[in-house]
Amino acid sequence: MKSNRLKTAEPYPGISTNHSCVYFLLLSILFFIFPGPAFGIRLVNVKHLFDITGKLNAPSDVAVSADGLVYVVDGVNNQIKVFDRNGKSVSSFGRQGSGNGEFRSPLGIDIDRAGNIYIADSGNHRLQIFNRWGNYSAQIKIPPNNKKPADPTDVAVDDSRNRCYIVDNDNHHILVYDLATFKLLNTYGSPGTDKRAFRYPFFITLNKEKYLYIVDVINTRVQVLNPEGLFVAFVGGWGVEKGEFFRPKGVAVDKQGRVFVSDSYMGVIQVFDSNGNFFAVVGDPAKKAVKKFQTPVGIFIDKEMRLYVVEMFANKVSVYSIEK
Repeated sequence: MKSNRLKTAEPYPGISTNHSCVYFLLLSILFFIFPGPAFGIRLVNVKHLFDITGKLNAPSDVAVSADGLVYVVDGVNNQIKVFDRNGKSVSSFGRQGSGNGEFRSPLGIDIDRAGNIYIADSGNHRLQIFNRWGNYSAQIKIPPNNKKPADPTDVAVDDSRNRCYIVDNDNHHILVYDLATFKLLNTYGSPGTDKRAFRYPFFITLNKEKYLYIVDVINTRVQVLNPEGLFVAFVGGWGVEKGEFFRPKGVAVDKQGRVFVSDSYMGVIQVFDSNGNFFAVVGDPAKKAVKKFQTPVGIFIDKEMRLYVVEMFANKVSVYSIEK
């Protein structure tokens, strides 16, 4: 399952080759909805600062620590690579394997206020925790669900409650763990399309009130839950018009409460207000057009309002300042 999500023989994962013509029809529709010049589309403009490369191979996610270090999940290389705030390589940790500090297809990352690093080690069915210097600290082994192996794809840490939320992609739910005891506290969701139901949830983030924003990939939406797992709202839905997604992957919330969502196949990042209403599309001020990305997946917004975009098949993280 993991290798299929990262690299696939199909030209457009989730669409059979017999239906490729449908995809191109959707792209042609998208051309008129998200054209080059932004005719009638509000833009949240971003200014390109630099790119992070560092021999990345299909990176998936990114997070920035309180002191400005940039951590990139380099999944195919089974490493976490660390860069300074200007994109210069600082260090790396991890290698392929199943021992402490080793990875098999890691995907998601989060960092707590103390600088501890949490990695969704998908292929090893666990969450690994490292200190701020990349030294192994602990792990949470995630048990199978009805004999189906756990598939952790992302993690979000709530320091205020000393808990973390782990996305179990293949089992279509969110696991809540106590970070003091590493005991399972609760499970949110089940397979399906209704409220509090998921089909292959992928990445997750928290807003300042610690509400959960979960990318529900096959349901083509972001689902919002409160910290206790109660349904709050849906953001987006299936389609190629403004406010709709084809394959959402990454999500980030800025300090204004705006929700940024990357669409990996359409190559755009849409922005929604704090109530989940479509607000704008990330734009290029020089071209006065919608900004296009190459397979955007994990995204992150730091305290300086910098937007970090993992462009998986471009093997880079592009970094932008968000204009006011």
